[in-house]
Amino acid sequence: MAQTERFVVSDEIHPIDIVEAVATHHAWEFDRLADDQIAMVVAGQWRNYSVTLAWSTREEVLRLICTFDMDPPADRLPLIYETINLANDQVWDGGFTFWSQQRLMVWRYGLVLAGDAFASPEQIDQMISNALIACERFYPSFQLVGWGDTTPSAALDIAMGEAYGRA
Repeated sequence: MAQTERFVVSDEIHPIDIVEAVATHHAWEFDRLADDQIAMVVAGQWRNYSVTLAWSTREEVLRLICTFDMDPPADRLPLIYETINLANDQVWDGGFTFWSQQRLMVWRYGLVLAGDAFASPEQIDQMISNALIACERFYPSFQLVGWGDTTPSAALDIAMGEAYGRA
């Protein structure tokens, strides 16, 4: 049985239904906020991450937003923004931003499904996984810049890249 068949059996399923199947597969608690939106909390090594996915029929985009609380001192915000820019230069998909009013660090990614394209469960699983990997990878850097006496470039030196191969 293909991995896809373990998640869903139909290719006519709404993208958020597929996200729900992926969340169920991983035993993540989720809340279906609407037909086109789902939210979940996923435990990471550093903290819990709030993950929300929403489907826009008009734009034909499945949007992922992964957030975590961050309330750095106001005088450190310029350095946080510099760290975000440096971190975004090191990633291929998605990117970070800081929502200052909500005091949230945010990872955003949009999967374009134009022309009746279909999102597979593997794509959605990888999309969520990539968001969590990015947040886990750069969380220590953001912390060092926000509350330590570390420059953005020095803080990014500790952001570990993905490991390839086997030990």
